[in-house]
Amino acid sequence: MSDAAGAAPRITQRGLWFEEFAVGTVYEHRPGRTLTETDNVLFTTLTMNTQALHLDAAWAASQPGFDGQRLINSMLTLSTIVGLSVAQLTQGTLVANLGFTDIAFPAPMFAGDTLYAETECTGKRRSKSRPGEGVVSLTHLGRNQHGVVVARASRSTLVRLCGD
Repeated sequence: MSDAAGAAPRITQRGLWFEEFAVGTVYEHRPGRTLTETDNVLFTTLTMNTQALHLDAAWAASQPGFDGQRLINSMLTLSTIVGLSVAQLTQGTLVANLGFTDIAFPAPMFAGDTLYAETECTGKRRSKSRPGEGVVSLTHLGRNQHGVVVARASRSTLVRLCGD
């Protein structure tokens, strides 16, 4: 299909403007992301996290509670749930992350688990100090392929207004 001048219309994917966020709405981010052993080792070593539960298969196998498996780095889990939300919520409309609070990892992730994310908009207000921008409060939730909550975090963001 084309416009009146004969050129096809073009749409650039973007996140939501401040005005488009709706408090109480839950945004489901799909597809999910299967986290692999390679993802875990790469992220863990890039971030200089020497925790043996992520890197040392023999030692991790000797520890109780995880059936001999190495844990997926929880910071990789957190980064991935936020990353899964970008295309739908903040691509091109985010000004800044203002902070994260209430971060929890109630269940472990292991190599081969698939992470699914959802985000609830829990509040929004126009910025008092930055015209044309607003503060949006979000709660990110990550679930594994069985629906078990593996991560949760509250996040405050600064987002552009559409009309200003």
